Amino acid sequence: MGLPRKLVNLNAHVDGVSYLGRIAEFEQPKLAIATEDWRGGGMLGGVKLDMGLEPLEATLTFGGHERALIRYFGTTAVDGVTIRLVGAYRADDGTAAQSVEIYIGGRFTEIDEGKSKAGDGTEHKYTAPLSYYRRVVDGVTEVEIDMVNGLFIVDGIDRYAEIMAILLG
Repeated sequence: MGLPRKLVNLNAHVDGVSYLGRIAEFEQPKLAIATEDWRGGGMLGGVKLDMGLEPLEATLTFGGHERALIRYFGTTAVDGVTIRLVGAYRADDGTAAQSVEIYIGGRFTEIDEGKSKAGDGTEHKYTAPLSYYRRVVDGVTEVEIDMVNGLFIVDGIDRYAEIMAILLG
């Protein structure tokens, strides 16, 4: 019998600056293959053809006003903000806690400061379309995606290497 690993705690580092105690939530990007429907003559039914990856987007929520983060708004580089998120996952079955690190590169395209009322808590949300994503579990890279440079690695296998070899060859 096993128990699921649950997030015990997390931290965010934006361009190397720790936001311990100020990061409230991180909505991870959805990893999705872009597909196109195809049904050719003689086929019994349609299939989904692999057309690359869907765009990646993440959202970070902080407990309040963060002047340094607002200053990133409007950067013209698709990877103008580098963020490292660290999570500690644990199953209550006596096994060791697991480190999960998410490295992302993108830019803030939306800052939602929500409602502000004296005496009430505040949360500010930062939305970032991503050009880069890497997931590292206990020091092992599980997934790495670099949209601009055509890198798509899962479990050590570059799933786009053949295409890039043709394009660069």
